[in-house]
Amino acid sequence: MKEIILNEDQVLAYHRDGYVIVRSFFSKAEIDKIYSTALEDDAMRKNAVDLNDQTGKKTRLTLWFTPGDDVYSLLIRSERMVRSAARLMEEDAPVCHFHSKLMQKAPRVGGAWEWHQDYGYWYKNQFMFPGQLVSVMTALTEANKANGCLQVIKGSHKMGRVNHGFAGEQVGADMVMVNNALKTMELVYCELEPGDALFFHSNLLHRSEANLSDRPRWSMISCYNAQTNPAYNETSTAYNVPVQTVPDEAILEWAGGAARAGSDFLKKEDDPALKDTGWESQVAT
Repeated sequence: MKEIILNEDQVLAYHRDGYVIVRSFFSKAEIDKIYSTALEDDAMRKNAVDLNDQTGKKTRLTLWFTPGDDVYSLLIRSERMVRSAARLMEEDAPVCHFHSKLMQKAPRVGGAWEWHQDYGYWYKNQFMFPGQLVSVMTALTEANKANGCLQVIKGSHKMGRVNHGFAGEQVGADMVMVNNALKTMELVYCELEPGDALFFHSNLLHRSEANLSDRPRWSMISCYNAQTNPAYNETSTAYNVPVQTVPDEAILEWAGGAARAGSDFLKKEDDPALKDTGWESQVAT
């Protein structure tokens, strides 16, 4: 299998813009295997969490911390993912897996994600260094304007952390600063084909609209952390454990299947980001 890893131009684009899209990062056969498994995965379905947006529409996700030997983990642990994430971090340190999410936006009813930075959530986990956190969205289905693809404000990671409050059940960025950013920087719709990967910085402002189309939008978002980045309010220890990589061909050639029922899935009531600390009400969302 041809080695795939971010090149120098892609690394420079990430640091300049806060994100970079890599087309066909995963093959059709790899994505078909992962998506078909996800559609029938009982553990993923039973551990899904619904988060209401400001209109009451629901966004559905399943989040877990420790990668195992299932097909999702073979993607998370693949050499191309881990080595690419390592190229984007500010420190030359072992790459750890903080968590991954299976995002499930159903046709016509899948809710929006409000404007936010991932570090707006993870600040409450008390991670110290946002530049040592990298997220990778892997498209399992087509993502476009019609079905609520991700929107980003290009270069907004350079603003640093923006204050966040609650927007419905989600955590949303201060809209005064978001609107200022939209007047200053470019809004980009990140339209993806299955297998495309979007790497983005933890301080990049991003959102997605509701899925009002008749087609689903499913993706996986894997979040990586440098081992040198402590989190003082995080109960899972995965964020500090180096990823045990597997060869890229493992996704197709190994016997990884559905997730285990006993995996360490996030319970909604345990998420530090959803706990009210008192200052959220001072933020315009």
